[in-house]
Amino acid sequence: MDCADEVAILRREIGPLLGSADRLSFDILRGKMLVAPGAPETTTNAIVQAVAKTGMRAVPWQDVQPQTAERDFWERGGRTLLTAVSGASSAAGFGWHVHAAGFAAAFGSETAGLAEAVPPPSAALYAVGIVAGGWFVVPRAWRAIRRLRPDMNLLMTIAVIGAVAIGEWFEAAVVAFLFAFSLALESWSVGRARRAVEALLAIAPPTARLLGEDGIPREVPAEEIAVGARILVKPGDRIPLDGTVTRGSSHVNQAPITGESLPVEKAEGADVFAGTINGDGALEVDVTRLVGETTLAQIIRMVSEAQSRRAPSEQWVDRFAQIYTPVILAAAVAMAAVPPLLGMGEAGVWFYRALVLLVIGCPCALVISTPVSIVASLAAAAKNGVLVKGGAFIEVPARLKAVALDKTGTLTEGAPQVIDVVPLSAHTEEELLRAIGAMETRSDHPLARAIVTYVQGKGLEISPAEDVRAVQGHGMTALVGGKRYWLGSHRYLQETGQETPQIHEELEARSSAGRTVVFVGTDDHVCGFVTLADSVRPEAIQAVRELRDAGVAHIVMLTGDNRPTADRIAAETGIDEVRAELLPADKVAAIEALVLKYGTVAMIGDGVNDAPAMGRATIGIAMGAAGSDAAIEAADIALMSDDLSKLPWLIRHSRRTLAIVHQNVALSLGVKAVFVILTFSGHGSLWAAIAADMGVSLLVIANALRLLRA
Repeated sequence: MDCADEVAILRREIGPLLGSADRLSFDILRGKMLVAPGAPETTTNAIVQAVAKTGMRAVPWQDVQPQTAERDFWERGGRTLLTAVSGASSAAGFGWHVHAAGFAAAFGSETAGLAEAVPPPSAALYAVGIVAGGWFVVPRAWRAIRRLRPDMNLLMTIAVIGAVAIGEWFEAAVVAFLFAFSLALESWSVGRARRAVEALLAIAPPTARLLGEDGIPREVPAEEIAVGARILVKPGDRIPLDGTVTRGSSHVNQAPITGESLPVEKAEGADVFAGTINGDGALEVDVTRLVGETTLAQIIRMVSEAQSRRAPSEQWVDRFAQIYTPVILAAAVAMAAVPPLLGMGEAGVWFYRALVLLVIGCPCALVISTPVSIVASLAAAAKNGVLVKGGAFIEVPARLKAVALDKTGTLTEGAPQVIDVVPLSAHTEEELLRAIGAMETRSDHPLARAIVTYVQGKGLEISPAEDVRAVQGHGMTALVGGKRYWLGSHRYLQETGQETPQIHEELEARSSAGRTVVFVGTDDHVCGFVTLADSVRPEAIQAVRELRDAGVAHIVMLTGDNRPTADRIAAETGIDEVRAELLPADKVAAIEALVLKYGTVAMIGDGVNDAPAMGRATIGIAMGAAGSDAAIEAADIALMSDDLSKLPWLIRHSRRTLAIVHQNVALSLGVKAVFVILTFSGHGSLWAAIAADMGVSLLVIANALRLLRA
C-alpha cells in the first residue's frame, strides 16, 4: 500500500464488510490497515480475501515479524523496473520509428487514419512499453469496471486502448509510461516520508551495556533489557532506553525527542530518553521502559497512526475525486459522440480529443497533492519535537483565534524559586540564609527545597538544625548553633506578636505581587524573610508576543492559583485576560465561552490536570510530554519539551502546510482547466496532456516534500 488511491479502493471494498468504511483506518507509512473495535463480526480470512479482490495482499499484523516484514524484490522494485522497461521500450520504439519514417511521421496526427503505418519493430517496442506501463494499471481498471466505480486507472486504460485503436502507438506508449512513472513517483514520495519516520527508529541503538552484579558492563540486545536493570552510557553514546540517572552527570542532546537546540544537564535522579545523545560524562541509568514502550517508540507509533486521522482537505479531495472522475468520463463520451452527430467535424478527430480529455482529466496529481503534504508535515513536526496525532489536527493551528494557557508548568516553571532575601534587625544575608537553610534541610516541602537549593547555590555550607519541632499549620522551631529559631508564615508572625508597621508594609507589597513570604525569627525579634514565587519561563514572554504576531486574537490564562499571583504572571508575559481561582469544571466553562466567541480555540496545559478543558477546546496541546504517557494520550498535539516557543512555530508550520496544500490543489486543477480549453480548441495532444499531468504530479510532490525541511 503506497498511495491514497489504494486506500480509497480498500475503503470501498472492505467498508461494506464492516458496516461502514469509517471503521477502517490506514497507516500508509507501514502499509497497515486497522479495523476499529466494535466492528461487526468479520473473520480475518474474509478480510484477507476481500483485500485480494483488489489486487493487493493482506497478512494479519500479528503474523508480521520484523524479519519477514521486508518485502521481496518484486514488491520493492517491481513498479520501478516495469516503469523503466516501459520508458526504455517506448524510447526505442520512437527511435526506430524516426529512423524508418522520419520525425514528423513518428508523432502522427490528431486525425485518426492520417498517421502513417507504424513500422512493425516500432509497434512491437511500443507494445512492450504499453504492457509494462499498464501492468499494475489494467487490473485495477478492470476491477473499477466490475464495481461500476470509474477511477483514474480506468481513464488511463481507456485512453491507451483508444490511442492504439486509432493507430497512435507512440502516444499510447507515452501515456502508459508517464502514468506509470507518476504512480512510481507517488510511491517514492510516500516511501521518503516513511524513511523519515523510520530514521527516528534508527536513532535508538540496538544494544545496551548492561551492568551486572559485579559492576562489569556487557553488551546485550536492547530488547532483552528488563525494567529496573542498570545500564552504562558512555560519553558520546546514544541512550538505548528510557530511564533515570543513578550515577554520574552529563549534558544530553535531547533534540531527537524534544527538538531542544541546546543539550540539557542530567544528574542523579534526572530522566533520560532513548535515542538522545550523551555528552562528555558517563551515566549509569536504571531502565524505566522496555524497548517498545519508550517515549521514542510512542512518537513513532503516534506519527504512523496519525495517517488514519485524515485532514479536512484530504477528505475534501477524496469526495471531490469521487464526483470528478465519473464527470470526466461522461464528458469524454459526450465529446466523442455529440459533435460528430451535430456535424461539427470528423468522428476520428473528436474521438482523439476525447482521449486527450480522459488523460488530462485524470485526477492523479490532485489525489496525491494532499496526503503527501500531510505526511511530510507530520514527519517534520515530529522531527521538531511536536507530536501531532493526525492530519485532522495539523490544519487546526492555522485557524486559531484564541489560545488558553494554564499557568503552572506552562507559562511558569512550575516550581517556586527564591526571589529575594531581606535580613532585618542587624542580621546579615548570610546569617539569615544559614539559619533558614539549616531548618529547611529536613523538609520535603517544595518551598523548603527551593530555599535549600538557593542557599547551596550561594556556596554556603549548612548543617541540619537540631530539636526540630513542627508547629501544625504554621511552621517549625529548631535549634541552630545552639539558639532557638522559628520559621513560618505571616499567620505565625502575627501570633508571635512581632509584626511591626515596617514589616507589614514590606509584606503587603510582596503579597500583592503574588509572592509567598517565609519569615525567620527568634523569641525576641524577627531576623528577616525570604520571598518565593513561581518564575515565568524564559521563553514565555517572546512566545506570547509571537502568538499575537501570528494572528491569535485573544490569549487568556486559566489557573486555579490566587488572583494576585495570576495577575503578576499575566503582567509579566503580556496575557490579555486572566481567569484565576478556577476549578477544573470552571476551566471547561471558560473554554466553552471562548469557543462560542472565537470559534477555533486551543487549550495548552500539562495534558492530565487540564484534560477536561483540553478535550472541550477545538484542539488540546500538552506541554512537556516527553516521558509522560498520560500527556501524550490526553492531547491532540504534544509539545515534547517544556518550550512554549514551539507553539508559535506550530501555528506557522500549520499555515505553511495549508498553503502548500492549497497551492497543490490549485495547480492541479488549473493545469487541467487550461488543457481542457486547449482540447476543445483542437490544440491538445495525448503525449502533451500526460506530460503536463506528470509534470504537475512532480511539482506537487516536490512542493509537498519541502515540508520535510520545515
